[in-house]
Amino acid sequence: MTRLGESVARASALLTADLSSDTTVEKLLEETGSRRYLDLTDLSAKEQAELIAARTVEILPGVDKLAERIEERRTAGRGLRLKLGIDPTAADVHLGHAVPVIILSRFQRMGHDVTLLIGDFTAKIGDPTGRTAERPPLTDEDIARNLAGYREQVRPFFDFEKVSFRQNSEWLAPYTFPELLGLLAQVPASQLLQRDDFRNRLAEGSGLTMSELLYPIAQGLDSVALECDVELGGADQLLNLQMGRKLMELRGQKPQLVVTMPLIEGTDGTGAKMSKSKGNYIPLSATAEDVFGKIMSIPDRLMAPYLRAWTEWTDSEIDLVKGRLEDRSLHPMDLKKVLGGEVVAALYGLTAAMAARAGFVAQFSKKSFTDVGTLPEVDAAKHGAESVATVLSKVLGFQPSASAARRVAKQNGLRLVVETEGGQESAVLTEAQAVRPLAEVAAEVLAGVGLTADSGSVYLKAGRKIARLRGL
Repeated sequence: MTRLGESVARASALLTADLSSDTTVEKLLEETGSRRYLDLTDLSAKEQAELIAARTVEILPGVDKLAERIEERRTAGRGLRLKLGIDPTAADVHLGHAVPVIILSRFQRMGHDVTLLIGDFTAKIGDPTGRTAERPPLTDEDIARNLAGYREQVRPFFDFEKVSFRQNSEWLAPYTFPELLGLLAQVPASQLLQRDDFRNRLAEGSGLTMSELLYPIAQGLDSVALECDVELGGADQLLNLQMGRKLMELRGQKPQLVVTMPLIEGTDGTGAKMSKSKGNYIPLSATAEDVFGKIMSIPDRLMAPYLRAWTEWTDSEIDLVKGRLEDRSLHPMDLKKVLGGEVVAALYGLTAAMAARAGFVAQFSKKSFTDVGTLPEVDAAKHGAESVATVLSKVLGFQPSASAARRVAKQNGLRLVVETEGGQESAVLTEAQAVRPLAEVAAEVLAGVGLTADSGSVYLKAGRKIARLRGL
């Protein structure tokens, strides 16, 4: 049995135990957390490829081809050459950005060679992927500041001491115009213009600069310069990554394999990608308590995707706890606390994770709102047709205005809480829900967690302010 197989056997035994127990959870977090440093070189080429494929959207031209390339490089006495390109366009990093480096860490522990490519040249163009307008160019000072922030925040997930750092200005800055024209003569314009985001912008009459059009060419030349075996990127980067394959073929090189990562859904459960602009993200710079609290606020359906994205759990372990949820031998709240512990442990260590867990339990899980004292109440029979934001501002006076209430929702500070004999169920209300009728939103949220108004006491919570809902 491999080292990973032995760890899975130990963890699986814990996953069938009482996951409401601090003792069990601490042992589980210690076991699964140790995998972030586990040597994976004892896995066969096929096992390595399958372990990577289990956490990706797509591997082109196929998982079997990845296994073949791994075996080929092993026979030659070296590992794969992997590349992840980073355009340091912002100083703030969130958990969504950690997904590809977690996969890179696994490749690294499998014995492969990782290069983090700093797009200091391409950052001055700006990756147009998913953009509806041109991205402002960055200065050298912007790039240096953003890169320093990126390295510091992603460090818990990745060993930066064992990677190569390259800057694509090394080969792109001296590239001559005649060289570029010769290359472009071999790349069909249709291949550059087939991107949906480009077509949409042109159809809407928005600007599309030539520098943006050439961005995939620049990214492909990075793969040529590094002679990559594998390039990683988000699922929305597929066409850029495929350009690398095209240019490598033109230069007589063996085309790289493409590994695309999932785009992580934000914490608000709306289906939108995790993004700072949408306020549905978890910053890597947040405190342990804040990270744990944000994880606890997510919809239950996001637990499995988040376990896949940010933990070292295997599919068999995730399937095990999903089965326990279905047969109700495991409460969703208990699993969510484990997930919160996993993420905090990765960022701040096991001790901090258990402290954040204890703090959350002390603040929310064991304290009944009925013990708080006299709470303001809202009669849903009277005010149920009014929007949640209106109730918070005009009826309860919790917020100075309805727009202020919507801002609280945008910051994930607005919740509907159901208190039963078994504990509390909490659901974060989105900004869109904040402008809808209170009774309608309450019914929707209750149905989403399998409860009714008769299941227990229902509360509306805005920040630290709490009101009880009656007459639902």
